[in-house]
Amino acid sequence: MSSDSVPAVQESDQEPDPVTAPPDLAALFLAFARISLAGFGGVLVFARRAIVEQHRWMTADEFNETFALCHFLPGPNIVNLSMVFGARLRGIAGGVAAFAGLLLPPTLIMTVLAIIYAQFGELELLSRSLAGISCAAVGLLIAVVFRMMTPLLKRVDAVALTLMLGVFAAIGVFRLPLQTVLLVAIPVSIGATYFLRRKVAA
Repeated sequence: MSSDSVPAVQESDQEPDPVTAPPDLAALFLAFARISLAGFGGVLVFARRAIVEQHRWMTADEFNETFALCHFLPGPNIVNLSMVFGARLRGIAGGVAAFAGLLLPPTLIMTVLAIIYAQFGELELLSRSLAGISCAAVGLLIAVVFRMMTPLLKRVDAVALTLMLGVFAAIGVFRLPLQTVLLVAIPVSIGATYFLRRKVAA
């Protein structure tokens, strides 16, 4: 599927249906390479836009579920997402293609920038520029969090919203250890989901 045939990014709250045909290895590599090169301030924002809205390879719910799984795996979440997403569509080769596309271009660029920063990192103008970029990064992260919450708000999923707020309060407000919160939140969320789906099926 070429990038020329991809529909324009939709800005409305309505999530498009995913395409049925998965991308080939080259398309996976190029898509994640573009995501990594566009991902100033955080790749998650651009990964969700490309996967859910632009290429329509996943629904919003599928993306949320996949990204939630990646939170519980060791390593950077977005790197985990590239491997899980690629492997889900094209097996191990797809995971490697998405992983390489995500990391290869920025690795080359950052190697060059690291050399430049080592020479000019003490300049005040550069320090102020990096401070401004960090503010934009926080804004992008907040924006994508609200977009990821949209499916839960549309369904008025009280259980999911309660669990989300509970985890936020435990970590963000009461400063409880992340590992302890996850040990409680994971079995509770799995049990609640299983019980509700079984109740609906009955």
